[in-house]
Formats: sequence, structure tokens, C-alpha cells
Amino acid sequence: MADAVLALEDGKVYPGIAFGAVAECAGEVVFNTSMTGYQEVVTDASYKGQIVAMTYPLIGNCGVNDEDVESRRPWLEGFVVRELSRITSNWRSRRSLDEYLRGAGIPGIQGIDTRDLTKHIRTAGAMRAVLSSTDPDPVRAVEKARASAGLVGRDLVREVTCAEPWDWDGGEAPPGAPRVVVIDYGVKYGILRQLKAIGCRVRVLPASASAGDVAAERPDGVLLSNGPGDPAAVPYAVATVRRLIADPPGGRPLPLFGICMGHQVLGQALGGKTFKLKFGHHGANHPVKDLRTGQVAITVQNHGFCVDIDSLPSSDVELTHMNLNDNTLEGMQHRRLPVFSVQFHPEASPGPHDARYLFRRFFDLMRETHA
Repeated sequence: MADAVLALEDGKVYPGIAFGAVAECAGEVVFNTSMTGYQEVVTDASYKGQIVAMTYPLIGNCGVNDEDVESRRPWLEGFVVRELSRITSNWRSRRSLDEYLRGAGIPGIQGIDTRDLTKHIRTAGAMRAVLSSTDPDPVRAVEKARASAGLVGRDLVREVTCAEPWDWDGGEAPPGAPRVVVIDYGVKYGILRQLKAIGCRVRVLPASASAGDVAAERPDGVLLSNGPGDPAAVPYAVATVRRLIADPPGGRPLPLFGICMGHQVLGQALGGKTFKLKFGHHGANHPVKDLRTGQVAITVQNHGFCVDIDSLPSSDVELTHMNLNDNTLEGMQHRRLPVFSVQFHPEASPGPHDARYLFRRFFDLMRETHA
């Protein structure tokens, strides 16, 4: 294996061993605390623009299969692990993680102290970095990291969204199934699977879809998906959601359900603002409290930005969920309309299933609104 280096903009350098593609990438380095599901992490479009370090020390032992991908291709810029498993053993495995990343042109690095890296990011914050197996000179790598683009102000949604409308599972659904339009800011297939599992017909539209495009589909409800980058950099998405709320198709209230980026877009459409977190929330073990019931759920999260609680108009918006690690906003709902959202991932693929009831809530809202 070739030598590789991970260099951070603050000058900290981690030399290691290359795997995946022999290449160089730049992105914001973040850590993910999940113990399982590296394949889902690699294929989650919300990681576009980021270099992901896994805190669990051994990665790759289950290989990569064709069923558990979360999008049409891997999107993260680079992958960092303590140790890449030399053994791939799973009955569904079709290739190793090394082979998968190599085929996708994504570089990886192993053999570094990921615990030290994680502690450094927690203290100093997420920062720009370069991962290189083509030019592992530490001085040049640091210079490249400092010259690279950050995430603030970047519209990465346009790079990951679908080009044309399409139907999940061919649009098959039981007779009378609610028709859900998903606006694709970088949607995870796990979300689409959950919508299908509760009996919805699912139509996916590009992030650039206008309110008129959505109305033309005659939806019973709209889901605003997860996605990468700065939510303040997608004003076109905010404008569409604001219009859907103010002038819903058919003149009746339209159920809206936002997840992650969709939550942030909805927050802006309702008059709020977003801000960047110090090191973000990435992993499958984040405790979130439901402020209405007092129940605590363990959730899957992947975001570097958050809706500012104090910016939301309290006359229209009720806070529903709170992060117990840092007291940031995790959920909200409109006081009069069938509109709600969460910052975490209720589809949880992989991860705990504590929050899957939210899809049923969305389903019930569509039934009640269009009864």
C-alpha cells in the first residue's frame, strides 16, 4: 500500500497507509461515532464536501453489498479509519470496502490515531483538511488544506440532487395510497424505504422544483429530505417551501415533513435562521428529548448546521425536540398547520429505531388533512 497523509488547516498532520483510490481530496474533516453501518455512511449524500473519520476502530469487515446503499453512489470526499479489516465476511458482500472506494475514485487512509483526531476536532472544531495518497508531503498538504473551500456559503445540494423526477420502486403502491412528493436535497434511500413501508406512493423531485412543479404532482404530502452543505446557501429551496405553506395546492393545508436539511430549509421558510455547529453531530447514539412527552430517544444524526431557536417566531412555531448533549434544536411543528420537522434521522439506517413513529405521524396527517 502507498503512503498517505491527512493534513488539517491548523497544521496538524496524520501520516498513514492509503486504501481506496490513489487520489487526493479536500473537505471538512468530521468524525462519526457509529459502530456499524460504514456502507450507509459512505453512500449518504449529506457527506458531500466532507472527509469522514470513523471512531469505531475496525472498519470493513462486512464488505459492501448492493442492498444497503443510501444513494446511487458514494458522495463523501475521503474516508479515515483506524484499521481497515483484512477480512471481508458476510453472505451478502459483493466486494471489499477498499475495492468499492477505489472504483468510486475516493481515497482513504488507515493506521492513524482516530481517537486523537476525534479529540482534536472536539476541541478545535471541524476544519478544512486534505487527504492525499498522491502527494503525501505534509507541508504541501497543509497548504492545500488552508487554500481549500469550506462548507459555509456552499450550495452542495445542486451537486447531489437528482436531475429529473423519478418514482421509488416504480411508483407501485396499494390502491388509495397517499401520494408523497419528496424534494431531493440529497435524499437517503432509507427515507424512501420507510415511506414505502407505511404504504405511500413516492415521487422524487429535484431540489430545484418550484411550488408549481410540486402542485402538478397533486401530492397528499411533501417530504423535505436530508442533504449536504450550508442550508443558508439554498434560497431557492426555502422559497419553494415558503410558497407551499402560504399557497398550498388545492387551497387546503398541505402536510410537510422535514428531515435534517429539510428541517433547516423549513426553519428558514418559517422565518428562522441557521448557524454552523462547532463540530457537528454525526453518529448513531445522540440522545434527543421529546419536549411534549418527556421521552428520550437515541437517534441517528448527520449535520453540521442547526436552526437557531431564538430566531423562530414563537407565535407560529412550537419546539418539539431538544438535543440533550448541547441543547440545540432537534424538532419543531407549526402551531396551526400540519407542518413539522426533525433535525435527526428517523429512518435510522443503520441505527436505533426509536424515532420511526414520525413516519406514521406524517401518514396520519395526510389521511386527516385529505379525508
